[in-house]
Amino acid sequence: MRGCSRRQFLKLTGLAGLAAWAPALDASGANRAKRPNILFVLVDDQSPFTLKAYGNAVCHTPNLDRLSAQGMTFDAAYHMGSWSGAVCTPSRTMMMTGRTVWRIPGKGNPNKDNPDLVPVNLPRYTLPAVFNRAGYDTFRTCKKGNSYQAANALFKTARDRSCRMGNDQNGSKWHADQVLDYLERREATKAQDPFFIFFGFSHPHDPRNGKPELLEKYGVVNDIEPDASVNPKAPPLQENYLPAHPFHHGHPGLRDEEKVQGVMTSREEAVVRNELGREYACIENIDIQLGRVLEKLEAMGELGNTYIFYTADHGIAVGRHGLMGKPNLYEHTWRVPFVVRGPGIQPAIRAPGNIYLLDVLPTFCDVAGISLPETIDGMSFKPVLEGKRSTIRDVLYGVYAGGTKPGMRCVKKGKWKLIKYDVLDGKVRETQLFNLEENPYEFLKEHHDEAVIARTKHRPKPCQVNLADDSRYAKKRQELEALLLAEQRRLNDPYRLWDQR
Repeated sequence: MRGCSRRQFLKLTGLAGLAAWAPALDASGANRAKRPNILFVLVDDQSPFTLKAYGNAVCHTPNLDRLSAQGMTFDAAYHMGSWSGAVCTPSRTMMMTGRTVWRIPGKGNPNKDNPDLVPVNLPRYTLPAVFNRAGYDTFRTCKKGNSYQAANALFKTARDRSCRMGNDQNGSKWHADQVLDYLERREATKAQDPFFIFFGFSHPHDPRNGKPELLEKYGVVNDIEPDASVNPKAPPLQENYLPAHPFHHGHPGLRDEEKVQGVMTSREEAVVRNELGREYACIENIDIQLGRVLEKLEAMGELGNTYIFYTADHGIAVGRHGLMGKPNLYEHTWRVPFVVRGPGIQPAIRAPGNIYLLDVLPTFCDVAGISLPETIDGMSFKPVLEGKRSTIRDVLYGVYAGGTKPGMRCVKKGKWKLIKYDVLDGKVRETQLFNLEENPYEFLKEHHDEAVIARTKHRPKPCQVNLADDSRYAKKRQELEALLLAEQRRLNDPYRLWDQR
């Protein structure tokens, strides 16, 4: 708005309450001359569709809403996939190394002992090592386990602990307290070096033990009876909820699908809605704790020179498509929330991006002016942050091979997405084709069942189905199947599906 003051802009755009998060730089531009700080916020198991920025109208996250309003929200951010039932392990290893899923260490990766694919000296080129050498003060707090310990151990200061209880002592507040203590120590010692803070949370990973007041807000409890009735205060079912997935997911005995506290194998409406409320209670608490840290950064005068990245290690189903966990390649689980605020990023911008989580390390280096390690496979999305591009790649590949082999694969290009399943020794061989522009929730024919519609209160359009066996889209299916195979070859995928042999 030409001639509009900053205060008028904030008022007119509904961002007046954000003024404390947008400190004006002095006339000399001193903050801009400093090397930027980076606050990397990583939560455990969060679908993008739990946030208002991605259309959720129930989960209350005012601080994350502000980040989105003040920065950039990515609509096509993905984790590449997993060769382990603990999907977080390869995901977090990819973030630490900037390498693709088949080119990282980990006992579930068949390529792990091939030095041409997994360098033996890789820890030297991981995120903390690179930023340590660049003169950054590096700090980490996060859950324990299911990560890349060789990299985690290199942070100058690390305070890791798994905190999934519904109280302040053993919940999300503990992680925020560690960051606040670190910032206070920096303030007391007048630290001058820029910082890289890895601000990890243990929630909303199960068990989703929410704080009592937040559980009450969402009408849920931590321990639900198997035959409980539906609490009308509980969050509504998602549009793509199903009482069961139409075929086996391919990982017998999978903890995420069969052993989640408070859910187990039930997909009853009362159970799923209760678990959604528990999830939202945990997410709102994360939002509260993030707000405390952002207020501290503003009080220190550091916020204007700090890039804030918010994301999750992967998404999760929690009832969508009849699934509960993260070993699937639907958008609710393959995609991740991704919001960035920082110097030079225009407010209230959305971009597809087409990024992987493994792109964060090269991007961190790029915004900090650090040369990229030669081991990196990922791409910097700084041009997207600067508004120079909307995407950094055209094709996205996904894998889940943590159960029976070869597992699941997907590929996405433009509005089209293909998912293939080859599991249970060939007993399940399925193909799904979606036009995400027309069918963003990836509705299947089962979503059109009247009993399901009565529960979700959402009636899909006739065109919103799996199109893989529709002869009108045979050419598109063939195109994407060829593209998937090309990506498997390019990315060193050691497996082939039944119709690729």
